[in-house]
Amino acid sequence: MKIVVIGGTGLIGGKTVRHLQAQGHEVVAAAPNTGVNTITGEGLDNAMAGANVVMDLANSPSFADADVLEFFETSGRNLFAAETRAGVQHHIALSVVGTHRLSQSGYFRGKIAQEKLIRESGIPYTIIHSTQFFEFLGSIAHSSGAGQAIRLSTAFFQPISSDDVASIVASHALLSPRNGIVEIAGPERMRLSDLVQRYLDATRDTRQVVADAHAPYFGAELDSDTLIPGPNPLLGALNFDAWFARSHAMQ
Repeated sequence: MKIVVIGGTGLIGGKTVRHLQAQGHEVVAAAPNTGVNTITGEGLDNAMAGANVVMDLANSPSFADADVLEFFETSGRNLFAAETRAGVQHHIALSVVGTHRLSQSGYFRGKIAQEKLIRESGIPYTIIHSTQFFEFLGSIAHSSGAGQAIRLSTAFFQPISSDDVASIVASHALLSPRNGIVEIAGPERMRLSDLVQRYLDATRDTRQVVADAHAPYFGAELDSDTLIPGPNPLLGALNFDAWFARSHAMQ
């Protein structure tokens, strides 16, 4: 099977590519640095030729509101035009649990636009909604910090490791299109403010989290359940302690 992985050199994309190659598939790791650009269209037709499945695991390089929207809309239009020409049979995209509950956020308005293009493309699809990755806990702390204080929401949170995301995403290449959404999450549910404090303590970071129910997340105020999946999500294997031990053993 030929599978094109858009964003195939990124955090999730690179791991997904390795999973699929280990299973014996023909895999194209498509990214600007490999000559495939979904914004300009460069290399898309060559990459898509003979492809059975396309996985869109790319993200906007800028989180500015207008940039995110332009990235997902332009990339989506170019992708679906190329996929239609190539006769692609299954489009898989990675998105975010809670996307449609976060329209206050410019970033999530971009994701909403991306998902609309997918549903209207005419190509059979699966949208995988993932909870946040453990790997971004440090970035969340940094973006919400002011001096020694980090103000974070008390909303519940069920983060997942990038290894588990890549494994689950890769497995869907062999499944039939859902023409709908699959939710994936980590095995433990906790409050965002509590987990970031736990991460800071584990990394010997002396900053302190200030729990605030009204603190914004990517520009949106959260309800208690905004970031958690609905019933029966697919669960990753690694909890925070296992992820932290594995990730720091590799450093």
